[in-house]
Amino acid sequence: MKLYPTNLEEKIDFDKIKELIKEECTSTLGADFVKKVSFSRDRVLLTKLLAQTDEFRKILVSGELFPSSNFINIYPYLDKAKIAGTFLFEDEFHEIRLGLKTLEGCVAFFHRFQEEYPQLHQLLGMVEEDIPLEKSIGRVLDDKGKVKNNASQELNLIRTQLAYEESRIRKVLEQIYRSVKAQGFTPEDASVTIRAGRMVIPVLAEYKKRIKGFIHDESATGQTVYLEPAEVLDINNEIKDLEYMERREVQKILTKLTDELRGYIPALRRAFYFLGMVDFIRAKAKFALKINAVNPEMARVREMSWLKARHPLLEMALRQQRKAIVPVSLSLDPNHRLLVISGPNAGGKSVTLKTVALVQYMYQCGLLVPMEPNSSCAVFDQFFIDIGDEQNIENDLSTYSSHLMNMKHFTLHANKKTLFFIDEFGTGTEPQFGGAIAEAILTALNKSGAYGIVTTHYGNLKQLASKSQGMVNGAMRYDVDELEPLYELEIGKPGSSFAFEIAGKIGIDQEIILHAKAQVGETRVKYDKLLLKVESEKNKYESLLSEIERKDRLLNQRLQEYNSLKTTLDEQRKAILNEAKAQANVLLEEANKKIEHTIRSIKETQADKLATQRARKELDAHKTTIKPEKQQSAPPKTIRVVEGEINPGDQVRVKDNGALAEVLEIKGKQVSILIGDLKSNVKLSRLEKISNTSLKKEKKAIARRISYDTQSKMANFSPNLDIRGKRGEEVLPLIQNFIDEGYMLGMNELKIIHGKGDGILRGLTRNFISKMPSVAGFSDEHADRGGAGITLVQLKS
Repeated sequence: MKLYPTNLEEKIDFDKIKELIKEECTSTLGADFVKKVSFSRDRVLLTKLLAQTDEFRKILVSGELFPSSNFINIYPYLDKAKIAGTFLFEDEFHEIRLGLKTLEGCVAFFHRFQEEYPQLHQLLGMVEEDIPLEKSIGRVLDDKGKVKNNASQELNLIRTQLAYEESRIRKVLEQIYRSVKAQGFTPEDASVTIRAGRMVIPVLAEYKKRIKGFIHDESATGQTVYLEPAEVLDINNEIKDLEYMERREVQKILTKLTDELRGYIPALRRAFYFLGMVDFIRAKAKFALKINAVNPEMARVREMSWLKARHPLLEMALRQQRKAIVPVSLSLDPNHRLLVISGPNAGGKSVTLKTVALVQYMYQCGLLVPMEPNSSCAVFDQFFIDIGDEQNIENDLSTYSSHLMNMKHFTLHANKKTLFFIDEFGTGTEPQFGGAIAEAILTALNKSGAYGIVTTHYGNLKQLASKSQGMVNGAMRYDVDELEPLYELEIGKPGSSFAFEIAGKIGIDQEIILHAKAQVGETRVKYDKLLLKVESEKNKYESLLSEIERKDRLLNQRLQEYNSLKTTLDEQRKAILNEAKAQANVLLEEANKKIEHTIRSIKETQADKLATQRARKELDAHKTTIKPEKQQSAPPKTIRVVEGEINPGDQVRVKDNGALAEVLEIKGKQVSILIGDLKSNVKLSRLEKISNTSLKKEKKAIARRISYDTQSKMANFSPNLDIRGKRGEEVLPLIQNFIDEGYMLGMNELKIIHGKGDGILRGLTRNFISKMPSVAGFSDEHADRGGAGITLVQLKS
């Protein structure tokens, strides 16, 4: 038996997982597949199932349009149609037609995205795509599922005659009714109606003998009868005959259509089996998104390396309470196959064990699992559990006896391909004997080469794990200062039960605790104290290490910033020096040429006094041109100070720093001013009143000095913004900057890609941009290019 016990799925709550997946199915077609979900050891099959679900998860995230309705179970109709001489009704054919349209949409989608979703595309192998039945049904039925008038020539004639007779009888009846009503024989607010399929008029019961005809019905009070006047009896009979003829003709048409369908029954069964599978895979993918599940790597050897695995049901329950789950990280490999978890009661041992059991079982049923993507999972042939109380009154089994029965099965059948889980190993009998038997059983399971997780309080099992090859201790971490569980698993050391500490916190008398310690023995108490001390010191060191790592990250960041700045400054300095040297060389060459020219001129004129003075003047003039330019002081501000008293609303300048501001309020010698968007309080003596006209000129001058590299922005700007997978608080600033830059660059239309999903991001996006002054309007993208998964934003010109 590869699974033990038979109620394993209920024990680990996998039946609840199946119910949640079933709720995500849109039809009984998909729900039937959920019932068939089972544990598998076939690596090839599991790889295929996991890849299919992962691909469909990507479809859901992408927001691509995929058929989401009319996954109809037509198997009962096919069973009915396979019997010769029978026929399907209009509504049954209508549902088959809707299902065929859904099938056509699925097939077209997988053909269009064959490269993106290869595993899902392979499912098309079971579908016979050339099934002309949908067109045949379309020739017979209209869009509402009713037989068309032109489905046959005979039906067209019958319905034309029927419409004529109904019109004729209504005219006759209305004429009779007006006459009867004028005589006061009818109730108030009554009209011509139908009873037993025949057109009648309502008449007060006391006048029913005044009118010749046939009474078909009466009101609940008996005060009104519904009478068919004798004048229309023949017309009603004619209408009845025509209705019978119509029914027979419709039946004839539907029988012929059923005969055509009968030849496609095998192909239709395969096609709708495909639809059921698609509905089922989509349900698994939707559930995976709800629990944030992934498809981790499947290890080639039996080695489990899980990072932040989470119990999906517990996480969903905590989420409703606005609480966060503590994930489990663990590693099992051939050298550390058996994990013995110890720790205090209510510390999370059993939850950890059940988390690993459920997640591993989900994985081997082809479901995506809630853990980090860079985890790896192993595949086992056998899956055994011993969880909970199995006391059986009928078989006269105690709790401990039932545990021993389970251990018997474990030891007889466990091998290297087995994964087992035992909760509270050895409990249920006298601790001295229970611990000894548990140690012997655990030793036997270790020799079998099996993998497993065991939770226990027994010290001898912790010691066994610490000294045995293939076994490893694990502890549920505990806050020794607050005496509260942390629900975190730590592999490599045993955990203390903290029994005495917890008893002391609860308030048990100290003498009682001392007496209990004496009964346990000094060695055991010292052992627990040592574990307590190790845990306390570990918590302190982890806190210090966390702080050191934070400072180290900050130091590295500052070092990178410094190196980057130094590199930039060095490059700038080098460039400036090179440019200065080049300019100096040019100046030097020019100066030398000028000096040589001057000397030559003096020699040629034989040191003529006037010529020498003229040459010197030219040289002095050249020296002036190559002197460094003096730094020009900043041009004086154009702001003009005006006289007069400062009042609220005036424009002022702060004397000591030159800041421009507007006066909001004056209280004595204190003035409240607005500098840009910043409010401040200053003394009145620090302000001087300035001219509004000169202030405007200064602002324009400042605006001219501010440059905006439009060409660079335009080159780097993308008109598409992808916010899929982001949270609400992240997207609002992104959308704000995106719209503002697009408007500044003169764009007419922008795209925001948010995907479909549950419509939360779409609603948030559209509500936000509807209030932006630069937005003229928005709409869905074209259906072929994303539809409601993309918002087109039109900007004002």
